[in-house]
Amino acid sequence: MSDNINNFNAENEEDAFDQVTLTLEDGKEMTCDVIAIFPCGDRDYIALLPEDDPDGDFLLYRFIDNGDGNYDLDDIGDDDEFDAASEAFDALMDDEEYDEMFDDDEE
Repeated sequence: MSDNINNFNAENEEDAFDQVTLTLEDGKEMTCDVIAIFPCGDRDYIALLPEDDPDGDFLLYRFIDNGDGNYDLDDIGDDDEFDAASEAFDALMDDEEYDEMFDDDEE
């Protein structure tokens, strides 16, 4: 996605990272389910799935904790960094513990 994300808001304060609303550069809002927040190298990343396209592709962004309870997301502009974050996310998705989390939700 080419739009820079400068902030996001949690939809549910009790479980702040279940779903977020992204504000895109053009002012449009997009609600996404948070799939994972994960480290790769010395940065954190977030994987999102747009609510209106649950069979679509995951969106990956840099996840920045501002330390004051606010968070920012940045586009990943470097191909090598994006590839590394994608591989880390794929490894997380392949992890047996992660699969079990989703199995528990289905019961």
